[in-house]
Parts: sequence; C-alpha cells; structure tokens
Amino acid sequence: MKTSWKTGISFGLTSGVITTLGLMVGLHAGTHSRAIVIGGILTIAIADAMSDALGIHISEESKNSGPARQIWEATLATFVTKFLIAATFIVPVAVHPLDQAIVISVAWGLFLLTVLSFFVARAQAIQPWKVIGEHLFIALCVVAITHAVGDWLKGLIEAE
Repeated sequence: MKTSWKTGISFGLTSGVITTLGLMVGLHAGTHSRAIVIGGILTIAIADAMSDALGIHISEESKNSGPARQIWEATLATFVTKFLIAATFIVPVAVHPLDQAIVISVAWGLFLLTVLSFFVARAQAIQPWKVIGEHLFIALCVVAITHAVGDWLKGLIEAE
C-alpha cells in the first residue's frame, strides 16, 4: 500500500475512534440523550473529518516532499476513513439502549485500535502487545477523562 494511503487511513481510523468515543462518552455522561449523542457523532463524521483531512493536507504540504498527487491521496484517505469510522458508531446508538450502546461503542473502538496497532507493530517488527497496550491506554484515558468532564458539566447544569 502506498505511504500516502497508509498515512490517511491510519490517521483517519485513529482519530475517528478516539475523537468519536471521547465525544460520545462525554455527551452521554452529560446529557443521557440519544439525539445529542447521534448529533455529536454526525458532527465528528463531517466537520472533524474535513478538519483532519485539511490538517493532513497542510502537514504533508509543509514537508515539501513528494508530488501533489500523494498529498491529495493522504487527504482523501483521511477524510473517507474518519467519516466512515465515525459513522459506524451511529449503529449501536440507533439500535441499542443508550447505556448499552456506549459500552458497545467503546468495545468496537478498542477493537479497531487493537487491529490497527497490531498491523503497525508488525510493519515495524516490534512486539505488538507494547504498541497495542500504549494505544489502548491512551484511548481509555480519553474515555475516562471525557466521562469525568461530562459528569462535571451535568453537575453544573443541574446546580443552576
């Protein structure tokens, strides 16, 4: 696979999982509203996917190495991957009770990160468990912190 596609896919998948889970968990903790959580996922799938794609585009341009075609490939791969990954989180929220959907979504996100991390480790010829552990630790920190922020904001809103 071309480096430009690897860049876009790996960035889009990672960002799609981490950003979407963080937003979902925080919104759920703060509102317990299915509509708000779905709205957040759609926002991530559209606006943040475009933002990340532009970020990759500018980052690749700033390297000043490689043809414009590779820059656009990385840009497109980032947008499409982030959009599709974020959109997959709508399914459990639409189909299951919200509390259960959040748990399913966290498991789904951690699974996706595990698979990506495994392939990254194999490509670098390093022990997969180290890479997987590092990436899952970061993801779980994001989930825990955004849950705490959601709880904190809910407390502020209820106190008004």
